Amino acid sequence: MRTLAELPHPDFKITIFTMNQKFIIKFEQGGLEQTYKIAEADVTDGVNSVFQLIDDDFTKVINATFAEMRKAFIAAYKRHE
Repeated sequence: MRTLAELPHPDFKITIFTMNQKFIIKFEQGGLEQTYKIAEADVTDGVNSVFQLIDDDFTKVINATFAEMRKAFIAAYKRHE
């Protein structure tokens, strides 16, 4: 896996990788992460197309998903304390 870019964001870390003809977008926030894979053949302008996908609407959904993930993890942890 090769790192192509790290994008600045105030709420989470964004890293773009390439591996096996796929672009991999990884979002990290604390101990949580979300990963999205896109076939290189599915985008027309290479990594620039991946940059375009990471817009404000998408990052808002990513942030909301992190909140739900954290909530689910905390609830599971509390059930087993």
